[in-house]
Amino acid sequence: MPFLPCSAPTPPLARYNRYAIFMKKTNDLKHQVNEAILACQDKKAEQVTVLELEKDSGAFTDYFVVCSGTNPRQIQTIADAVEERLKALALRPAHTEGYKQAEWVLLDYVDFVVHIFSENARRYYDLERLWKSATRLEPAELMAPRKRRTASTTAPVRARKKKV
Repeated sequence: MPFLPCSAPTPPLARYNRYAIFMKKTNDLKHQVNEAILACQDKKAEQVTVLELEKDSGAFTDYFVVCSGTNPRQIQTIADAVEERLKALALRPAHTEGYKQAEWVLLDYVDFVVHIFSENARRYYDLERLWKSATRLEPAELMAPRKRRTASTTAPVRARKKKV
């Protein structure tokens, strides 16, 4: 690869490669979050919600996956299922908290955090209210392709004159 001085414009291929790497990381992250959601749903977690945090909100992660379990055993089972499913993708949590008490289990995967609450703890801490600036997503919305606006969809429709 030839040496490019700092003042030289970035070649189009290099710009494309950076964009492709960014898109791959974004798609991989969405896939990882989706796998965590599926693990929660497989173990009958209730009220599964995804919060997409804004970059300028001071957030330390990109997504929160929030769900509830009905008893301590189910909460631990959901946490185990998430860890097992993401381990298959070569992901391990950077930090885990609350597993033994099973009131609020937190699995920190750096780019996203999985919160598994008891029903009472979820009402008490109310993360959805605390992070109200976050975009609330339904699990199905996460993997759905985003609609692109094209010139044909944004241009005003002109009435055509009828020939008499």
